[in-house]
Amino acid sequence: MAMIIGSPTRYIQGKGEMKNLCSYAKNFGENLFVLTSASGRNRVEPSIKEGQGDCRITYDVFNGECSMTEIERLKKIVENVGSDVIVGVGGGKILDTAKAVAYYMEKPVMSVPTIASTDAPCSALSVIYTDEGVFEKYLFLPTSPNMVLVDTDIVSKAPARLLISGMGDALATYFEARACKRSNATNCVGGKCTLAAMSLAELCYDTLISSGVEA
Repeated sequence: MAMIIGSPTRYIQGKGEMKNLCSYAKNFGENLFVLTSASGRNRVEPSIKEGQGDCRITYDVFNGECSMTEIERLKKIVENVGSDVIVGVGGGKILDTAKAVAYYMEKPVMSVPTIASTDAPCSALSVIYTDEGVFEKYLFLPTSPNMVLVDTDIVSKAPARLLISGMGDALATYFEARACKRSNATNCVGGKCTLAAMSLAELCYDTLISSGVEA
């Protein structure tokens, strides 16, 4: 069986990178649909405007659940405004919803996390809930997001408990990967673990051990 690694097409991380959102998005289109929370929009819109140029942006406020009802609502808005790029800005449920909308509409998607405590930015998966917040199904996607953009200035200003939660989740990554490697398990993209994936998992652990307390 082949060895396969699944990853976003491009990953960008740095302080102040939110202002470059439109510049990066031009790889896919110039009419953006940005899904975020009301408070999230207040935090990121000033930075996005700095580099907006002639890029068109439609913002919409996330209703709180990554449900099929919410996905269908957003699909209609995207169709009406003619957006050609879907951008999720926020936490896991927002990013999962943006990925699902992009998948059903066959459009590129950008993940822009504002907190560290989520796996959603890079994954080829959306977790679908009912409108009441009860787990319904996993929506497995054919690819990871086209681009992940992390503005470390914004992520670092999120509540400290979210950074700590993300570190705790990431700490297990190496041991989970090692267990899968030793058991010769098949991964979510239908292949065996690569050396690159194992190296990334170990680097994640080493970074947390060396810099986690200081962070």
